[in-house]
Amino acid sequence: KFSHLLSAFVPSLKHVKTVDQLLQSRSISSIYPAKHDQFALIQYTSGSTAAPKGVVLSHDNLLSNLRAYSKAIKLKPDDVAVSWLPLYHDMGLIGMWLGSLYYGIPLVLLTPFTFLNRPERWLWAIHYYRGTLSGAPNFAYELCIRKIDAPLLEGLDLSSWRTAANGAEKIYPRTLEQFADKFAPYGFKRKTFLPVYGLAESTVGLVIPDVDEVFHIDYVDRKKFEEETLAIPVENKQGLAFVSCGKPMDGHDVRIVDQEGEPLPERHVGSLQFRGPSSMQGYYRNPEATKAIYHDGWWDSGDLAYQANEEIYITGRRKDLIIKAGRNIYPAEIEEIVGDIPDIRQGCVTAFSVTANEEVAEQLIVVAETRETKQSKRKTLINTITEEIAARLDVTPDHVILVAPHTVPKTSSGKLQRAACKKMYEEGKLGKKQSPVWLQMMRLASQSMIRSMTKMVPWVAKVIYTTYVFLLLSITIWPVYFIVRFYSRKIGIRATRIWGRIAFALAFCPIKIINKQNLYHDFPVIYTANHASYIDALLMIVLLPEATRIVGKKELFTTPIIRTFVKKLDYISVDRMDIAKGIENTRQMEAVLKKQLPVLIFPEGTFSYAAGLRPFRFGGFKTAAETNTPVCPIALQGTRLILRGDEKLMRPGKITVTICPLIKPAGQEWSDVAALRNRVRECIAKDCGEPSLDFIAAQSVAPKEHARN
Repeated sequence: KFSHLLSAFVPSLKHVKTVDQLLQSRSISSIYPAKHDQFALIQYTSGSTAAPKGVVLSHDNLLSNLRAYSKAIKLKPDDVAVSWLPLYHDMGLIGMWLGSLYYGIPLVLLTPFTFLNRPERWLWAIHYYRGTLSGAPNFAYELCIRKIDAPLLEGLDLSSWRTAANGAEKIYPRTLEQFADKFAPYGFKRKTFLPVYGLAESTVGLVIPDVDEVFHIDYVDRKKFEEETLAIPVENKQGLAFVSCGKPMDGHDVRIVDQEGEPLPERHVGSLQFRGPSSMQGYYRNPEATKAIYHDGWWDSGDLAYQANEEIYITGRRKDLIIKAGRNIYPAEIEEIVGDIPDIRQGCVTAFSVTANEEVAEQLIVVAETRETKQSKRKTLINTITEEIAARLDVTPDHVILVAPHTVPKTSSGKLQRAACKKMYEEGKLGKKQSPVWLQMMRLASQSMIRSMTKMVPWVAKVIYTTYVFLLLSITIWPVYFIVRFYSRKIGIRATRIWGRIAFALAFCPIKIINKQNLYHDFPVIYTANHASYIDALLMIVLLPEATRIVGKKELFTTPIIRTFVKKLDYISVDRMDIAKGIENTRQMEAVLKKQLPVLIFPEGTFSYAAGLRPFRFGGFKTAAETNTPVCPIALQGTRLILRGDEKLMRPGKITVTICPLIKPAGQEWSDVAALRNRVRECIAKDCGEPSLDFIAAQSVAPKEHARN
């Protein structure tokens, strides 16, 4: 399979599933108790102007956006939604699917290919199911205008359609006018059109017009707009045209600012900033990008816009702006002009600027797809494009490049990727003839084979090393096992500690201890370590004072051989899935501390294959606060790489253990317990060498094998 070939290039790809396998029903053992401020999902930006970034959204973000949007469109209980948008698109996933689910209204869901192959099926679905709510990017309405002939519309009734959202990309006034005119005989009303504005960073929706009013088009003076960034209205409809996206949704704010971040008056073009309950939590694992767009409580959208009569008009992306001869030119207008030329594929044109060096002015590049192959006709097309742009915009492109269909890169939702196209141009890849599909597959297969063979070498090395460690432990553990079983705890723990040191040394896993002096005290302490591997417990036995009692999961007490060690070494058993048993576990810890003995806990409760410091449970910290016992944080680094969770093969590695200074509880109130936990976690996070995973529950659902017991 093609997907299996790709697995050699994507190390994190663990499973390849078919649609049928994903559709197999599985019972849910328990419902996750989500909180409003916890992460709900990560949706990636389109990547139209830069590399896609993961937008982290909380449950509150999602619900706030759904509620504000439903209020803006005056959602009714008898509404029916119709959509063909893919569920990896925020407008399809959140706006249509999740919105319908949340409010309990029917959703008629078509596949994207159903619409793209036969656009009229979208309209007929609205007809048959009496759809009232539906939306799509601008290109979908363009496709309906150009591809649906009158015979395919005979008997069509769109009178039930009351909200036709148009968003997610540049909205062309011409598209609204032509679609409204073409489908008016079939019951489509002009006020049904709803030009909206939103972005992933604000969940999905941000600005929306009044649903009871007809869309408004603003015509502005071209010269003032391009040279002075002013949107001065003109009367004759001959200037630049922009569509009103309405006003911010309830509870959301929008402002237009200059380069210094100062608010601009009406009809001045500037950067659009926003804030509100739908605003993202930040970019996933990208604090630099998050910081770059956050300004004193406002988020920068990256879009240019102006405000008139309290309504927002989007003019284009700031990164796409072309500055030529002192004029601000928006690529969308050039692309629209070129797309109307015969033999040019509409929606498959992109314009951008390049600068060779500081001494050369920006050059305007136009890339257009065409099926025309004859050189004479291609030269004529290039001349036509140049003349049309010059006549309409009074600017001449420096280079016009004609390429084959499907060359201009687009996002998964159909947006032009101007930045990616510009990169292809600069690298000289535009216009080059692509290799046949069979040859591409052969190359991919050969590269996949080479990568797989390359990966085989470390895999074989791991097998050899794992076999060596298994034989080493199998041979050396039995003398220790019998000592632990038949002698006192004092002798057993010493034998285990000696055996552990020898095992780590012979396994080529050197241990480096930082601040070892922080380990030993004349009073009981609670040692707290991050949990990254199965070898953590043995490492702690080797390092901690002999009197330390380790808190371990109850499953260890029923595992052959291991149960002898945990029982004889006085482990404290905990049941991670039984809250009632948790109280009993706490009492066991308190009893040990009263005997002036130290205790070790792994507050994450579990570990996994993925690197990262998981959230800490409160139990051990609550005990520390109630018994006024200081906590000693211990950061383990390197054990996960030696033996990862869900992996049976091992590799040698260096282990670093950092012993942090004691942290004393400030009191017994719940806020004191939380503060203690947070301080300990901060200390461990600083030295464990892994990222902090703040919104992942620590083993909140029992594994299948335990859930059945």
